[in-house]
Amino acid sequence: MESSLELARWRSRQAEELVGEVTVAYNKDTSPNKLNLGVGAYRTEEGKPLVLNVVRRAEQILVNDESRVKEYLGITGLADFNKLSAKLILGADSPAIQDNRVTTVQCLSGTGSLRVGAEFLARHYHEKTIYIPNPTWGNHPKIFNLAGLSVKTYRYYDPATKGLDFQGLLEDLGAAPSGAIVLLHACAHNPTGVDPTLEQWEQIRQLIRSKQLLPFFDSAYQGFASGSLDADAESVRMFVADGGECLAAQSYAKNMGLYGERVGALSIVCKAADVASRVESQLKLVIRPMYSNPPIHGASIVAAILKDSEMYQEWTVELKAMADRILSMRQQLFEALSARGTPGDWSHIIKQIGMFTFTGLNSEQVAFMTKEYHIYMTSDGRISMAGLSSRTVPHLADAIHAAVTRST
Repeated sequence: MESSLELARWRSRQAEELVGEVTVAYNKDTSPNKLNLGVGAYRTEEGKPLVLNVVRRAEQILVNDESRVKEYLGITGLADFNKLSAKLILGADSPAIQDNRVTTVQCLSGTGSLRVGAEFLARHYHEKTIYIPNPTWGNHPKIFNLAGLSVKTYRYYDPATKGLDFQGLLEDLGAAPSGAIVLLHACAHNPTGVDPTLEQWEQIRQLIRSKQLLPFFDSAYQGFASGSLDADAESVRMFVADGGECLAAQSYAKNMGLYGERVGALSIVCKAADVASRVESQLKLVIRPMYSNPPIHGASIVAAILKDSEMYQEWTVELKAMADRILSMRQQLFEALSARGTPGDWSHIIKQIGMFTFTGLNSEQVAFMTKEYHIYMTSDGRISMAGLSSRTVPHLADAIHAAVTRST
């Protein structure tokens, strides 16, 4: 297990370093056909960053409200934002919310939410080991290590099938010590795009509860993966419905396009209301010396959209359009490779979900594609589907076909 952790750390460091190198190399390339598939943010069909119309509308309302001031928020953040964020991920009719068993604090996007949760657990939870999937987002090991937790890994991705190593996952979590923390990607696993099915989630839930493990969800893509806010939160709600404890870190970077506003929330579901109250007190003691209190603007945008039924509906339409575009890119790339007769089974491209896809290409094939076709991605073959467009899919398909046929 330890050797797999070292390998995961090395891969995470390598991937993050390569993303920076990829961007530098891409910017230096003068080819008109160059394509950057390392970007981790949504792009339009024209390759441009997107500000949602509903976000602009909410901002305009805030700007025109002369009663608004720039005073500090409380340590836990904007109250409306916290209540609405908990409902968004746990469900408006969640029994945990109705029983006051949830405490939610506004944090600095997903990263900040994870860090606050990690520091809280390192100080107050009896088990200091967290199991993270291998592979996972490159920042996860650093966040938990620096917070004071011991990081181990569980098997997740199977390169042979380009899918979930479900048996390996069950074996590794089954061997974890009772009470250990388990990091779970709520949906759209980053970087693989591979998610468990609902049936597999239920088996994972049963195992985690039987071992008395503590689930810590990272929800960075709610609504952004499938286009449905409820479907993308189903894994979290399964664990809340059984009455057990869990943590959930939320980010509004992707699903509202608020990357630079750093808007997130941490919700901790407890077994009783009095425990939730005590947890909130301890979270304040974590936050106060860390950043004192969170920023007001981004949270106000989110709260304005979530509490207004018309704007909420407008958001869901725009959100689904983003998700649908990415799903369309998957389908178009799969069909383009099929039309070219590219050797191999490429169905994993449409089976995976979310912003990223593990293509299965090796580092030599990636290097060939960069040199001959000016296509930039990390050497592990991960591509951002949001960086593609209908115009660039044929170019990528040509490059993949050439790389694969050349190496076979």
